[in-house]
Formats: sequence, structure tokens, C-alpha cells
Amino acid sequence: MLQKLLIEELQDMLHAEGQLVKALPKMAKAAHAPKLKAAFEAHLKETEGQVKRLHEAFDLLDAKATAKPCKAMLGLVAEGEETITEGKEKDANIADLALITAAQKVEHYEMSGYGSAVAIAEQIGKPKVATLLGQNQAEEVNADKLLTELAKAMLGRTGHARSEAV
Repeated sequence: MLQKLLIEELQDMLHAEGQLVKALPKMAKAAHAPKLKAAFEAHLKETEGQVKRLHEAFDLLDAKATAKPCKAMLGLVAEGEETITEGKEKDANIADLALITAAQKVEHYEMSGYGSAVAIAEQIGKPKVATLLGQNQAEEVNADKLLTELAKAMLGRTGHARSEAV
């Protein structure tokens, strides 16, 4: 039963990553800051690698790599597209911060999905699968950290003074 659950989770992640392979180039194109654009482009390459690792995991589990529609990622990607559209009418820095927010929502979804999948793979005695999925999770964590660093730098350029709580 746990292996079936793991396969279902991987099918969900496969669909999610496939959606991101399509969405990340749009986010890179919409980004104004060169470092943000580069981060999205680099993460696209990582995401393509993550899809390959997912296929390897399916092979190790003797399961067919069939994507199961990921409704959560569909919603997050739709929000990202909305953010891109709305960003055209915003200050470049604010638009980029909104892109980062949308991207971090995606990263957090992926981190939790991979975290659960790693735990299940370990529980059912599939250490190679756990390692592959752990690599994907680590890349998502690193992407999230980079986005946070970029956001902090941009927040310093918004022109809004930080107010102290009274």
C-alpha cells in the first residue's frame, strides 16, 4: 500500500514538474532583474533534471511514469500567470517581488511533496529512490533560499521605509 501511495505521489510530482518546465521560461521572460531572470533559467535546467530523476525513480519502482494531474500546481501556475500579467502595470522591482512570491509558493509545494515521498521511500526500503527524490528536494530548498536572498535585496530598493512596531 505504501509503494502505491509513493507512486501516486510521484505521478503528481511528475505532472507538477512538467507544468513548471513550461512556466519557468515565462517567468524568466517576465523578470526584470538580471539575477532573477538567471535564477529562473537555472531552475528550469534543474527542473528538467528533476523530471529525469522522477523517471529513474519510476524505473526503480517498476512503475510506469504516468503523470497524474496535479490540481495544486495547476492553481499555482495560474496564479503565476496572473502575477505576470498584473506585473506589466507595476514598478519593475515590485513586479519582480510578486514573481518571487509566486515562485516561492511553488517551491514550498514541491519541498513538501518531495519530503513526504522521501520518507515513504525510506520506509519501504527503497534507498535509491529516496536519494533521487532527496536530490530533487535539495534543489527546491536551494531555489527557495536563492529567491529569499533576491527578495531581500529587492526589498531594500522598494523605497519604503521599514516601520517599527509600537
